[in-house]
Amino acid sequence: MNKSNAVKLPLMAAMVAMVACNSGNSTHQESADSTTAKVPAFNMSDIDTAYKACDDFDNYANGNWKKNNPIPSTESRWGAFNVLDKENKEVRLKSIIADLSSKTDLKKGTEEQQIADYYASFLDTATVDKLGISPLQPYLDKIDDVKSLADWASVTGELQKIGVSSFTGFGAEADAKNSKVNVLYQGQSGLSLGEKSYYERQDSATKNVRSEFVGHVDKMFSLAGFKEANPGKTILDFETKLANVQLTNVELRDPQKTYNRAAFSELKKLAPDFDWDNFAGKQDIKTDTIIIQNKPYLTKANAILKATPIETLKTYSKWQLLTHFASYLPAALDNENFRFYGTIMTGRKAQKTRPERAIRSTDAQLGMPLGKLFAKKYFPESSKKKVSEMIENVRKVYGERIDKLAWMSDSTKQMAHKKLASFTYKIGYPDKWKDYSSINIDKGKLIENVIAASLYEHKDNIDKIGKPVDKSKWEMTPQTVNAYYNPLNNEVVFPAGILQPPFYNPDADDAINYGGIIAVIGHEFTHGFDDQGSQFDADGNLKNWWTNADRANFDKLTQKYIKYFSGLEALPGFKINGALTIGENVADLGGLTLAYHALEKSFEGKGEPKPIDGLTWQQRFFLGWAQVWHGNITDAALRQQIQTDPHSPARFRINGPLPHLAEFEKAWGCTPGSKMVLPEAERVVIW
Repeated sequence: MNKSNAVKLPLMAAMVAMVACNSGNSTHQESADSTTAKVPAFNMSDIDTAYKACDDFDNYANGNWKKNNPIPSTESRWGAFNVLDKENKEVRLKSIIADLSSKTDLKKGTEEQQIADYYASFLDTATVDKLGISPLQPYLDKIDDVKSLADWASVTGELQKIGVSSFTGFGAEADAKNSKVNVLYQGQSGLSLGEKSYYERQDSATKNVRSEFVGHVDKMFSLAGFKEANPGKTILDFETKLANVQLTNVELRDPQKTYNRAAFSELKKLAPDFDWDNFAGKQDIKTDTIIIQNKPYLTKANAILKATPIETLKTYSKWQLLTHFASYLPAALDNENFRFYGTIMTGRKAQKTRPERAIRSTDAQLGMPLGKLFAKKYFPESSKKKVSEMIENVRKVYGERIDKLAWMSDSTKQMAHKKLASFTYKIGYPDKWKDYSSINIDKGKLIENVIAASLYEHKDNIDKIGKPVDKSKWEMTPQTVNAYYNPLNNEVVFPAGILQPPFYNPDADDAINYGGIIAVIGHEFTHGFDDQGSQFDADGNLKNWWTNADRANFDKLTQKYIKYFSGLEALPGFKINGALTIGENVADLGGLTLAYHALEKSFEGKGEPKPIDGLTWQQRFFLGWAQVWHGNITDAALRQQIQTDPHSPARFRINGPLPHLAEFEKAWGCTPGSKMVLPEAERVVIW
């Protein structure tokens, strides 16, 4: 995607990022990648001894890696996640797609045919350039025919089915207070810059983004042959009005505030001038119940829509349609789209090659069918068994840590144990795969293929409304370099894509792996007890299971941690948003704590291992953590991350939690006054 303007459902699981079919049993084989050369546990040449571990652990552990691994021109950041993602996509997926593309007898409707022909359609730039924007013309004609706000509601509803944003949007998910049944959610949407702070901040960098955005919209309209006057200013002014009445990304983290169960008819009372029946009907939505994200927003948005000329709303919808499909359009539009969203917004200097983009686009549209082939070829069963053992190890240590908490009462500890015992997990790949055969994919029809995939996903989502939750469903594809915790299922999920070096390295010593994959597992477990996850009970329902005193103690600790991170400056004038990142920061702190003590426990009865490369197991544990997060990032991408991402930048995920860990201070022999040492009274210990 060229940007993030999708509906922000309030209850989606916190995820480790950068750090989000036919029924039946899947067949599986041992890895066909078994001849891969061994990967070093930790490359000692990455260490930069010009830095002291106790003053700047990131640059000590990773300084030479960062010097020797500059950001490629096609990237906005470059680190462990990016390197592994590139390997998964541009080597492993490329091999799978190349094999399928070489075949001439693929049966229509099979996943193999869909993958091969979608990939071919993305590569067929001659046809893309020849067709121009004509594949979008039916939708443009409907926008041009809009005469009233009711007409506009109907058209925007139809556009939503193919993923095009408006001021609001719908999505189906488990009911946060009855997690066994799916319900319809409504949420704010429609900001091309992704987050309201981009419309409000007055620093020079953000002002420049807004100025560039106006020019970008003007250029895109001109290239598309649209005749509207000053579309950039029109769009920015309209979206600024929407942004001003939307919740902040910090407010969106509050699951209680954003859970407002109501009859569907209440939408008509909150925003009576918008035709909700038409908007929902065009999306094939039929329901009597809805969870409203923010009632005041709908009332204020109604006033904005009522006061906005119809021509402005039509211009806005044209823009949303054009920008959503820009990367599938002729080169001039595609390149201008990249110039703004790639270069201006994130600092990337060049687009990836068309074949590289074709792989990633195929993965984006047909990720699960590709994932089935990826898992079969590249994920050994031995890894699945090993990760299961590691998860249970973390669960056991977490229980012991809960028992030792001084700030939590026995009654709340009992409930915490109940939730911990109820955690389920998924590893590698789904046990059953959905049927994608209904998606019609043809060579030479790129945009039609994208639309077909979007309509499939929309129907799959909407068909869930009112039905039991399918807890076997995955929110990530097997090849994804990521992991997540879903509070509604009370589950942790680890795709095959991340269960590779440097996160999990079967050739590495335990200390390195515990600092890597075990800390990631601990991170996801801790999400069940962070500021959001802790509001859900063992069954995944939004329900208080704390005593008032215990919740107050927990909130006091998280507020202290928010204040600490809010004091960390990533760029001049851009400090970490401690309130936005608190969930991920707590999970990092918890993950490190759990992993360290799980490693220590694993030595019981066996004795401690001897140093490797002159480094103790304690030191290697923290090097394992630093190795997972090593990376470089452009200033533009860093500014964007600080404003929009609930994850702290990688450098601060390394250095941020370590001063709070006495284990780190002891491992490296840090002395009072070292930059990575905090006074005892300033440290935060939660789990």
